[in-house]
Amino acid sequence: MRTLISAATGPPTLLLTTALVVVLCFWLLVAAGFTSVGSFDTDANLRAWGMDGVPVAVAVSTLTAVAWFLSVGGVLLLAACVPPCPANGLLRMVLPFAVLPVSWRLTCLLVRPLHRLFPDEPGRPDRGEVRD
Repeated sequence: MRTLISAATGPPTLLLTTALVVVLCFWLLVAAGFTSVGSFDTDANLRAWGMDGVPVAVAVSTLTAVAWFLSVGGVLLLAACVPPCPANGLLRMVLPFAVLPVSWRLTCLLVRPLHRLFPDEPGRPDRGEVRD
């Protein structure tokens, strides 16, 4: 447990941990009714990022959670498999930034089936559907 807490609060994974805490606070505010899921959708176009069809809050929350899990998992894997050395420290510093493209791609795959749950969101048209 100590290793997990160290991995989550150590540099630079602390940046993603902070973002995850902000996301969790946002969803607590949504659950309490102080804000809505569509709070950030006014000018955002996620089509260029491959995450269209879902609210921005859902896409960014998923991206943050996936990046955090991959980063913490990678740091734990490094701690278990690589002996303490300067290369381990360098890998540990690069890992949170290296997981961002992977987490973006995984998020695109995860939010694709969710666009059916949000019919009022602009997204990819289904087959046979005509869009204006």
